[in-house]
Amino acid sequence: MSLTAEQRDLRDAVRGLLAHTAPDSLWPRLCGEVGVAGLAVPERYGGAGSGPAETGVVMEELGRDLTCSPMLGSAVLAAQALLASGDDDACARLLPALAAGSATAALAWTTRAGRWDPGEVACRAEPSGGGWELSGEAHYVLDGLDAGVLLAAARTPDGTGLFEVEPGQDGVRRTASPALDSSRRLAVVRLTGARGRRVGGDAAAALSQARDLACLALGAEQVGAARRALDLTVEYALTRVQFGQVIGGFQALRHRLADLHVLVESARSLCRAAAAEAGGAGSAEGPADLGRRAAAVKVYCSDVLTQTAAEMIQLHGAIGITWEHPAHRYLKRAHGARHLFGPPDQHAAALAASLLDR
Repeated sequence: MSLTAEQRDLRDAVRGLLAHTAPDSLWPRLCGEVGVAGLAVPERYGGAGSGPAETGVVMEELGRDLTCSPMLGSAVLAAQALLASGDDDACARLLPALAAGSATAALAWTTRAGRWDPGEVACRAEPSGGGWELSGEAHYVLDGLDAGVLLAAARTPDGTGLFEVEPGQDGVRRTASPALDSSRRLAVVRLTGARGRRVGGDAAAALSQARDLACLALGAEQVGAARRALDLTVEYALTRVQFGQVIGGFQALRHRLADLHVLVESARSLCRAAAAEAGGAGSAEGPADLGRRAAAVKVYCSDVLTQTAAEMIQLHGAIGITWEHPAHRYLKRAHGARHLFGPPDQHAAALAASLLDR
């Protein structure tokens, strides 16, 4: 699927900033000059009112260079959970700052098992003094160490709830979580009698929708990383000389690179089609349709990036396993992203079950 003229302009703007901006000032410039954090936020909350397709354009560019940013955790996962909660007051209070990029949000949700299942949340909440008190330990919290807005999914007596928790209070402890992929900032959030404010009602459906939209965004990021890994490998194959000729001239290597090209481009088409079908705010697509498309993207794009990164290392030969070469960073991103928001086999099982139940 081709990008529209507006989407191409968005891609070029993001790519230009990524190429010429220092890491410390990148996120403020992406938000201030391009408005990436508010792309999928409705205009009434200070956003652009676009949707997953535009978010995917940005995520693909961020994935190319494995850019470290709060786009996925704050602008996608947390912001979409807020929107899906249906709590207009909470959205009006929190989303304008998130859309402007002046604040970032984190969603504390999953257990150490990392299933990202709305029925398997890490925390629990009990009514206390007219409010709520939360306890538990959430793992793999994207950008959770520095987020100014902390949301927590928790079990309540009447189902799964979503809560706004003041991160500076005594009952909240946040620690950095070492990850194989050092460009993905993860944290463990421990709540011990922390006070929380409930957002919306039963949050199971909101969490599912936020996870599915995050899978679409992650898929676009994986496509960007796979495309860049392939481009670097092709570039190397056209300059590395062995047995008197460039290795890209050997038919066996040309076939392997061509196969990778087909994989990457088919993953890109899948991501763009799924994002286009998901639409923007107010989309009429049902949760089952979104869930099936998100599962397909998660499974396929995870496999494509894993295979491309592995071939990148092998086709680079000895230099591909050195610390100085970027190949190891793409392999680490492939393995880390593969398990984020649930491993592929979990999504494949859910996709199969949904198709059999139709």
